[in-house]
Amino acid sequence: MIKRCAWAQSSPLEAEYHDTEWGVPSQDDHHLFEMLILEGAQAGLSWSTILNKRITYRKAYHDFYPEKVARFNARSVERLLADSGIVRNRLKVAASIQNAKAFLQVQEEYGSFSRFVWDFVDGKPVINRWRSHKDVPAETVESQALSKALKQRGFKFVGPTICYAFMQSVGMVNDHEVSCFRYHDLVK
Repeated sequence: MIKRCAWAQSSPLEAEYHDTEWGVPSQDDHHLFEMLILEGAQAGLSWSTILNKRITYRKAYHDFYPEKVARFNARSVERLLADSGIVRNRLKVAASIQNAKAFLQVQEEYGSFSRFVWDFVDGKPVINRWRSHKDVPAETVESQALSKALKQRGFKFVGPTICYAFMQSVGMVNDHEVSCFRYHDLVK
């Protein structure tokens, strides 16, 4: 039997995400933008809610191309707020558009968003050794610093907890439990 992190055992969708994506180091700006938007949308909700809406999010957000999202206007906002397949929260929708604009500015300044965010972990994943998901912190010094830097650049819904979830999702930290099969796959 495959041993997974405790949080990934509730549904096949969570197990698939855990097994194939969560914690895998990503330096692909397109993927990083998607995860930044989804983690912001998740605030106050369960991750399974967002995973169940991910396909609809991709359609509604033009496959998460930041150049397209940055051009969303008032009609776009109303279209998104009418879409029951995403989280219909006006502040989160507005933040996603603002974040697309800020994301493009960071890309222009640093050459890539990846280069900017990965600097917060010195360019390589932080390898933690958690025995239980209960041991995993909600935020870290690194996520606090990333949050502060993003906010200074105009990003919204990027508090330290959201930033830490983002860092986990894109493999900036390996927070798989040490007994999880993925922990060892990603430490190699």
